[in-house]
Amino acid sequence: MAQPRISAYLPPDIDPTKAPLAFGRRALPKLNEELQSPELLTQQQALMALCDLVHDPEKVYQAIALGFFDNLKTLLVHHDQTVRQKTTEVLSIMALHSIGRQGLIQSGVISALTGLLDDPVDICRKNIHQIFDMMAKLPEGAGGVLRANLIPPLVLKLKTELDEIQELILDTLSNCLHVEVSEALAAGVVTVLKEKLSHPSTATRSKAAWVLLEISSHAEGKIAVCKEGVIPLLVSLLEDAQPEVQVNTTGALMFAAVTPQGNGTYQSERMLISAEAIPPLLKLVAEETSKARLNAIKTLTLLAELPEGRQTLLDHRDTFQRCLDDPSEAVQRAAQIAITVIEWKP
Repeated sequence: MAQPRISAYLPPDIDPTKAPLAFGRRALPKLNEELQSPELLTQQQALMALCDLVHDPEKVYQAIALGFFDNLKTLLVHHDQTVRQKTTEVLSIMALHSIGRQGLIQSGVISALTGLLDDPVDICRKNIHQIFDMMAKLPEGAGGVLRANLIPPLVLKLKTELDEIQELILDTLSNCLHVEVSEALAAGVVTVLKEKLSHPSTATRSKAAWVLLEISSHAEGKIAVCKEGVIPLLVSLLEDAQPEVQVNTTGALMFAAVTPQGNGTYQSERMLISAEAIPPLLKLVAEETSKARLNAIKTLTLLAELPEGRQTLLDHRDTFQRCLDDPSEAVQRAAQIAITVIEWKP
């Protein structure tokens, strides 16, 4: 069932926009003072004005220099939902700017935001997850999320959050798990992602496959993906109607099939062959318009390193031969490598 979109509108009985001066004329030092006011309406008005101003990166720079983050962190735990909503909105807008992201990292706001993971107001939670998503796009931001011990609660929230927020969590995890995967594995992330691969939302299926790709780029992640029985589900998604799902799925399978140097077990490759991955992968290779074509060729090349995979693919060399004329040089090179591996004789 489709879920309603999270609304950013304020409660109908709240109108903090009636500020005594137009937003653009209110000086930042004055707003900083108003954030500390004991008057609720004054705080609300200041936050509304600040939301307008921080779209300008120069204003963000000035706000950081004036110490706004200290006051904003205090307001994150305010009893009034409008104050919390507008505070998280201010921070999410600031996170859109490079200077804002740097300020968020240095000020310790990431840790302060963890207290809102269970906020009863949907838009507050959405705002904080937008911040985590923006922060995790930077290596130091992803490190900040990891240091704040956010990975286990984020994995847990994937089970219960609204679909919109789940998509943001998946984006955050994909960047963080590129750096470090152990905490997420201990929190059972692979089991949760396995369920998301069957989600009715295209975005959720696609993002879940992408997170599994990042997990499979780590040796311990490959082991978990194999043990949890994820590969057959990924193989079934190769025939998904949505191209973006196919791209991320073939990518996840490709990374899962890469055997660490010196490890001759080929467990994941054999699981792919047992799950009958070769026919749908060949179909993607044959489709000239397929966005997943390159990943499919690379995955099949890995499967051709096994005798049983090579034997099957020998009958399909013409599929790869046609790729040698592909407009993409990357596809041409991948096809040439695939042919070389398939035709190799011990």
